[in-house]
Amino acid sequence: MRYGWFLLLLLPFLLAPFPFYLTLLNFFALSGLVALSLYVLTGLAGMTSFAQAAFMGMGAYATALLTVKAGLSPWFGLAAGLALSLLLALVLGGLTVRLKGHFLPLSTIAWQVALYILAGNLVGLTGGHTGLTDLPPLVLLGFPLDNAFRYGLLSLLVLVLAVLALHNLRFSRLGRALLALRGDALAAASFGVDPAALRLKAFLLAGAMAGLAGFLYAHFLRFVNPTPFSLEASIKYLVMAVAGGVGTIPGVLLGAALFTGLEDWLKDLLPLLLGRQGNYETIAYGLVLAGILLLAPQGLFPLLARFLPRKEGSLPRAEPLPLPAPSGARGEVVLEAQGLRKAFGGLLAVNGVFFALRRGEILALIGPNGAGKSTTFNLLTGAIPPDGGRVFLFGKEITGLPPHRIHPLGLGRTFQHPHLFPELSVLENAALGTYARTRAGFSRVLLGLHGEEEARALATAYRALKRVGLEGLALEPAARLTAGQQRLLEIARLLASGAEVLLLDEPAAGLRAGEKRELARLLKALAREGYTVLIVDHDMDLIMGLADRVVVMNYGEKIAEGTPEEVQRNPLVRAAYLGEAA
Repeated sequence: MRYGWFLLLLLPFLLAPFPFYLTLLNFFALSGLVALSLYVLTGLAGMTSFAQAAFMGMGAYATALLTVKAGLSPWFGLAAGLALSLLLALVLGGLTVRLKGHFLPLSTIAWQVALYILAGNLVGLTGGHTGLTDLPPLVLLGFPLDNAFRYGLLSLLVLVLAVLALHNLRFSRLGRALLALRGDALAAASFGVDPAALRLKAFLLAGAMAGLAGFLYAHFLRFVNPTPFSLEASIKYLVMAVAGGVGTIPGVLLGAALFTGLEDWLKDLLPLLLGRQGNYETIAYGLVLAGILLLAPQGLFPLLARFLPRKEGSLPRAEPLPLPAPSGARGEVVLEAQGLRKAFGGLLAVNGVFFALRRGEILALIGPNGAGKSTTFNLLTGAIPPDGGRVFLFGKEITGLPPHRIHPLGLGRTFQHPHLFPELSVLENAALGTYARTRAGFSRVLLGLHGEEEARALATAYRALKRVGLEGLALEPAARLTAGQQRLLEIARLLASGAEVLLLDEPAAGLRAGEKRELARLLKALAREGYTVLIVDHDMDLIMGLADRVVVMNYGEKIAEGTPEEVQRNPLVRAAYLGEAA
C-alpha cells in the first residue's frame, strides 16, 4: 500500500493543460518536503524548530552562488547545499538539542532571524534583497527541466522517495526510539538510547531534507532572494505540519497541500476584503490553525483517519534474536552498592547504603514510603549521579555512567509508574527493549535495508510477550492496557532487552491476586534460569513469599538485611513499619 504514493507522479499528466496548477503542484511538493522534515523533528522526536526555512536558504544560496558566480554544475550546488545544511544543523543542533521546554524553539528563532538578516545584508555575495537571478535549469538524463511539467515529475519523485524513507524510519528501531524520546527520555535511555546523540541525528536528517527542498526551490524559480527563507516562512511550514497532523506522514502532506492552495487563494481574497495590500496571510494562517486545532487537536488527518478502514497488522514470523545466556557461577556478586549517598538540598535521601546482589537470587529492597528505595534504584541505574559511594556491575565500576551506557552491560529496569508509549502497539513497546541489541543506523533504515533485523527484533518482542501472557494483545495500542497489563508489558520489554540483572520498581502495583501469583512464578522461573532480580514493592505478602533475601531501608539508611524470616523478627524493622519501640 505504501507504494501507492507513486500515484502522485500521475498528477503532472492530469494537470498538463493547466500551467498555473502545475506551478502550485511544484510548490506543494517542495513545501511537503519541508513539512516532512518537521515530521522527523516534531512528530517523531518531539522537538520544535522555527529554522527550517534557514536550512532551505542554505541549500538555495549554495547552488545559486556556485552556478551563477562560479559557473559550476547545479549538481555541485546540490552537494554543497546539503553539506552546508548539515553543517548548520550540526552547529545549531549541537548547541540546542540538549535544551528543554521553550528554550529550543526560541534558540532556533534566533538562528533563523540571524541568517535571514545576514542573507539580506551581504549584498556583494548574495545580492541582498534583490537576490541572484538566472540560475541554470536542472538537466537530468539529458533532459532540461525547464518547465513546470518536467520539474513536477522530479519534485514529486523526490517527495515520494522521502515519504518511503520516512516510513522505513518510523517502523524501525530508530523510529521507536525517537517516539520514546518524545514521550520519556529517561525511559528511552534505560534501554540503551543516547538521547542527545539520537536527537542530533534527527536534527541533521531534518536539516538535510530542508536543504534539498531549498536546492529544488532555487532551480525551479531560477531566482533566489531572502524572502522565502524568513521566519514567517518557517512558521508557515510548522503550521502546515501541525494543522495536517504532525505525527503522521499523510497528515503533514495534507497540511502542505491545504496551505499551498490556501496561500494563493488568500493572497487574492484578502486585499479585496480589506481594501488594501499587505501580507495578511500569516494572520489568516493563525486563525485557520486555531480553528483546526479546536476541532481536531491532533490535526486534520487523525480526525479523517477515524473514518478510514483500519489496517490490520501481522504477527512476526522471523527467528528471534538469541537471548544472551546468563553466564557465571551461581551466587557470584553481579551488582554491588558501596556506601551510596545522595542529598537533595537539605534532604539526605540515601545515606551510606551498601548491599550486594548475587547471581540467580531475588533480593527485595523494602521500606516505608520515603525511605529512599526509588532513589537507590536511580543511583544504581545512572538516572541520577551519586554524591558519594560506588556501584559495580559484574565487577566493573559504573558509578556515574549515564543509563544508556549501563544498560548494554546487562542491567535493565522498570519504573515506579509504567513508562510506556500509548501511540505504539504493545508489540512495538516490547520491541523497544531490543534497541541496544540491534544495529541498523539511519542510512540502512532510510534505504529500507533493515528488514531482516527488524523482523527478528519484533519476533524477540513477541516471544517476551508470550512469556508474560500478553501475546494476545500484541497488535493492540498500548493505551488500551489495564494498569496490571502495563506492568507486565514493562517486564516483557525488559526480557526482550536481554538484560541479566533485572531491577523491578513496584511491579505488582495494580495487579490482581491471580496476576501477582503469575508474576511470582515468572520471577522464580527467571531466577532458576540464572537471571538476577532486585525488586521494590509494598506488597509484603508477595515479597516475603518471593525474595531470597531482603534489604530494609528507613530514612535513607539500611537498617536490616537477611532472609524474610530474619527481617520480620528484626526490632528495627518492626519499629519502622509498625511504630513499635526498637
